[in-house]
Amino acid sequence: MSTGSTGGGVGSAWNERMRLIRLRRKKEHSTLREELKIIPRWLWWSVTALFFIAQIVAFLINMSGVANEGRIWPEGVNPMLASLALGGLVTLGWAFVSLFLLLLGYVNRDAKRRGMNSTLWTLLCAILLPAYGFIGFIIYFLVREPLSYPCPRCNASVGPRFNFCPSCRCDLHPSCPQCKREIAETDRYCPYCAYELRAGSQNQQVSLPG
Repeated sequence: MSTGSTGGGVGSAWNERMRLIRLRRKKEHSTLREELKIIPRWLWWSVTALFFIAQIVAFLINMSGVANEGRIWPEGVNPMLASLALGGLVTLGWAFVSLFLLLLGYVNRDAKRRGMNSTLWTLLCAILLPAYGFIGFIIYFLVREPLSYPCPRCNASVGPRFNFCPSCRCDLHPSCPQCKREIAETDRYCPYCAYELRAGSQNQQVSLPG
């Protein structure tokens, strides 16, 4: 019995954490273009250079086969068409490798700006790829910490781990007055006991002067 209750408690805590992370991520307003900018520029140049090098090598291999009356790929077709087919295959392989490298670069920089262990997450994504594909990246995007966001009261930048705003002491992790469980600043009703939060806060403000 105790094991089941413990498992339920862990599961509930995990679900609550994920819910709050999702809510705080809604405060992030970065665009795709801004997100791509955090990938190191040298990595963009590297994958571009890799593409041209791979295409040149593939073309030279086929052309050397033609010049030496050797075998070309695919066989039985015009040498130029064969070079185009080989170039398409090289492009497909390059796209996969480049996507993997760019995602690694993004995870490394993104984890660092979110206060996470960038080396650990980069290695995890790289190690899991051969056996499990892109599951490492999927796990990272599901559990990554939110970015800093503006305080709902004074609009100062606050970290996702802050409990109170250092500028105005706003409670960044408010709790429901009825069930005392943590809620989000934007909740109108408590997701656990359905208590009307805004009405409750108004009632409290009205009753304080009396």
